[in-house]
Amino acid sequence: MEGFFLEYGNLLIRWLHVIAAIAWIGESFYFVMLDLSLHPPKGEHSKKLGVFGEMWSVHGGGFYHNQKYLTNPPELPPDLHWSFWKAYTTWLSGFGIFVLLYLLRADIYLVNPNSPWEWARNMTGMEAGTLAVLFLVVGYNIYSRLCRIISPTVNNDGWLSVAVAVMMVVTAWLTTQIFPGRAAFLITGALMATCMSANVFFWIIPGQRRMVKALKAGEKPNPLDGAWGKQRSVHNTYFTLPVIFLMLSNHYSFTYSNEYAWIIMALFIFAGGVIRQYFVLRHLGKNDLRYPAAGIITLALIGWIAAPAPAAAPVLGQAGSSAAAAVTVQQVHGIIAARCVECHSAKPTQAGFAAAPAGIMLDTEAETLQHAAQIKLVVGNQYMPLANLTQMTDDERAIIAAWSGQ
Repeated sequence: MEGFFLEYGNLLIRWLHVIAAIAWIGESFYFVMLDLSLHPPKGEHSKKLGVFGEMWSVHGGGFYHNQKYLTNPPELPPDLHWSFWKAYTTWLSGFGIFVLLYLLRADIYLVNPNSPWEWARNMTGMEAGTLAVLFLVVGYNIYSRLCRIISPTVNNDGWLSVAVAVMMVVTAWLTTQIFPGRAAFLITGALMATCMSANVFFWIIPGQRRMVKALKAGEKPNPLDGAWGKQRSVHNTYFTLPVIFLMLSNHYSFTYSNEYAWIIMALFIFAGGVIRQYFVLRHLGKNDLRYPAAGIITLALIGWIAAPAPAAAPVLGQAGSSAAAAVTVQQVHGIIAARCVECHSAKPTQAGFAAAPAGIMLDTEAETLQHAAQIKLVVGNQYMPLANLTQMTDDERAIIAAWSGQ
């Protein structure tokens, strides 16, 4: 029953997380589009009121007239709309999933027995979990410090973007050296998501509150409050697509189990950024195809790096059959039954699992055949079994590697 309630809690929190993320990203993308699509007001009345820009649109059977003021609206209604709970809910629910799936089983999911560093291989679950959380806390503080040092008055954002990009590449490399691949991708994505939510909590909303307070007091707001908020909001825009990829990557082992996983991660972050830049420019009426071209080229490069090496030519034995052909599904399934079915089963016996991880069940030979390619990949690169808890031997891995998958 404990495993069931853990799994059900995971389902509910994940559902909340996805709903909140859709709402936050959707609203964020809408305001980016709105902000970049504004035109100077044409009506004299709007100009006199201090309207900075306006946009007419049609949607849902009606017409909308959006107007933007900077720091001089003629009035502030009591029902002023704020955008922050979606961001907070997304982060809190995401961290809840991280606790349920990773921190509660940190000895399995966060300790990397294949790390090149001995201290990382020998970490306890508590130490690995603490280090993972520190990555989020320290990582955000480094990012925020870069913003304040390099572009404190929002006049040097180009160099700031370079510095943040370098920071993310370093993070990608560090996490893949310390943690198992899947956890490394998730922690890097969680760091970016933490920066996004913290930008809202520490910069965007407080700055907006100070502006509102000044206006209500009849004072002139500090223009830097708006500039800082806009700076962090722009960063959130470019973080969004990479974060979505990193959160989805745990379903695709060829990304995080590759020996060049940190390069794959960094390239996906770059691809997401340049693809987002294309849409940002589209809102400004520019159709710069260099950005989607750069994204497509980057994705093709990732595919080339992530693709498995061509299978070696079969070694013929005395009987004339190849070594791969000599390995039968019965042999492979015997290894799977001994080393993998404890978790990957319709009824897992491993404590904490109410259902097979990732929905992959290997109870029968037919199911082993169905997932042959995945089995060969994750067993071959030693990602599975996790932390080698079931003590799969090198000989058993060699048998699976020699299997044709048929």
